[in-house]
Amino acid sequence: MSFDEEWSFARANARPAVGGFATADLELNQDHIGAVGTAAFQLHGRLGTDGRHAARATTEAATALTHEGFASGPALHKAQTRWESQLQTLLAACANISNGLDYSLSAHAKEEHELHAAFTASKLDQLLT
Repeated sequence: MSFDEEWSFARANARPAVGGFATADLELNQDHIGAVGTAAFQLHGRLGTDGRHAARATTEAATALTHEGFASGPALHKAQTRWESQLQTLLAACANISNGLDYSLSAHAKEEHELHAAFTASKLDQLLT
């Protein structure tokens, strides 16, 4: 199956059916989006703290093992460096999710307000003419 066929199949099966007909409407539930953004923000905070609680002890152990000539010292240091790198990647992803969803909610609310104002002005124009 080609990518295009597979993509078409996935899209066709992902659409919710209403009355036997597929719809292409996207529903934006602000409460759900807000909850996901909040969870991402909270995860970011916990990862920033809990993800590093062993960093100091690990660094000290790696240094001590290295000074004593154990090969596990540099290996432990490498593991700690890799852990920090991966932690930074997760923190950035959580921040992107949280900030992106906050922006989406804010932009959507602004667009809704602008549409409401435009429709209200349009209705007023109709009534005044």
